[in-house]
Amino acid sequence: MTTLNDRGVGAPERTIGQLVADATKDMTELVRYEIALAKAEITTDVKNGAFGGALFAVAGLFGFVAFVFLGITVAFALHEGAGWDVWLSFLVVAAAMLVVAGIAAGIGFGRIKKVGPPERTIRTSKESIAAIKAAATGKPVSKTITGSSSARGIGH
Repeated sequence: MTTLNDRGVGAPERTIGQLVADATKDMTELVRYEIALAKAEITTDVKNGAFGGALFAVAGLFGFVAFVFLGITVAFALHEGAGWDVWLSFLVVAAAMLVVAGIAAGIGFGRIKKVGPPERTIRTSKESIAAIKAAATGKPVSKTITGSSSARGIGH
């Protein structure tokens, strides 16, 4: 049996095997795109996490050095007794390093808080599943996707 296409020319009807092959190819392509989207989202989150971790490492280094300076300051203060100039300069340097460590730790904590799940990938995966289920049951695809909870946002 043949059907007429847009130009009125007869085209052979596709077999079930051809339709299954096309559906399999489309599903493979869809999965490939979902994986690519997940990689893109996760890469951004990993970069933010790595940057936050690096800032924590900087904060730890500055904190450790400041601790050493504070120890040296106490040692000089006890040794010198009345000689305030040397230990006061060490104290100022140590205090400044602690301020830098605190700022780096605060920025690092803020960056790590931004790391989250790949929300777009989760949403589009749910929409794809809804569309496949709708197609299998014969329901209109657009109503199923927009009416699903995934279209309104994840976990909200």
